[in-house]
Amino acid sequence: MSMMHAAQVGAAPSTAHLMRWVIVATLPGIAAVTYYFGLGVISNVLLAGLLAVGAEALIVTLRQRPVRPALQDSSALLTGVLLGVSLPPASPWWLIAVGVLAAVVVAKQLYGGLGHNPFNPAMVGYALLLVSFPTYMTLWAPPQPLSIETLFSPTLWAQIIGTLPPTALDALSGATPLDAFKHKGEAVLASEFWASQPLPEGTLSAWRNVALAWLAGGLVLIAKRIISWHIPVAMLSSMTLLAALFYASDPSHFASPLFHLLTGATLFGAFFIATDPVSAATSQRGKLIYGAGIGVLVIIIRTLGGYPDAVAFAVLLMNVCVPLLDLYTVPRPSSHYNAAAQSKPSKPL
Repeated sequence: MSMMHAAQVGAAPSTAHLMRWVIVATLPGIAAVTYYFGLGVISNVLLAGLLAVGAEALIVTLRQRPVRPALQDSSALLTGVLLGVSLPPASPWWLIAVGVLAAVVVAKQLYGGLGHNPFNPAMVGYALLLVSFPTYMTLWAPPQPLSIETLFSPTLWAQIIGTLPPTALDALSGATPLDAFKHKGEAVLASEFWASQPLPEGTLSAWRNVALAWLAGGLVLIAKRIISWHIPVAMLSSMTLLAALFYASDPSHFASPLFHLLTGATLFGAFFIATDPVSAATSQRGKLIYGAGIGVLVIIIRTLGGYPDAVAFAVLLMNVCVPLLDLYTVPRPSSHYNAAAQSKPSKPL
């Protein structure tokens, strides 16, 4: 609700203006992911964006609502971009289509459209795909140099079209830093794990550079006052604090706070997912609690749960808490209290 709330106050920019700035701010992150993981990232974003806009137009038409205003706010396009860049590069078109249908049709339009959805649409689509198609959702290959050969690679296009045999998928997959560390085994110490060089060369630095690119885009959003600092700072602070407590208790088996911050979807989630204009908390105090809750859940699920990253699940779980947060943190106008007080009958003397 944060951006939508801001758009209703004074002469704030329109919703379309805000959404387009968020899309612009994703460009550094998209460029970095493409540089390290290939042109399949671009195919994801383009396919998801087109399918999201098409799904939005179809559902709005079926609801007998004006199509042009619904598309001009760019919210469907933004949902597609965020979902597309979250998926492993060169995801098959049908996988993207399922995620888009869950995000735009189920999580957004079935609740009444923009401004009414209680859950982050992109994360609903992502979570559904992660639970339903775990094999395809773990196809993050090691970083590879971007070259002209990758553009015409038959394997790339076979992945996108969905004709690549399942036996060939295993050869393309590689563990992410979070996934590798989580499954290192209890008997293996952290120092031994990193000394064994468990990841292909350049993998850890690639993920860190991608995270910094998302940070750059997020700082643009804060500088342009598209989002406020409350949710990202609260989320990253709670993650750092809880990760530091785990790490201090047993550095041989728990990852450092810096590792949690600069790998996975942490910074992407803090600036582009948790700050969703509709499903986030509204008041400043509510945003701080909301962001802190996401950070705590991310570390708990990463450390004790079954999923290496967990940003999507943490955001969706805190989306459930937003009505309660808004109920107790949004200031009530004093006029309501005065009117209620004046309506009370006076006590007899």
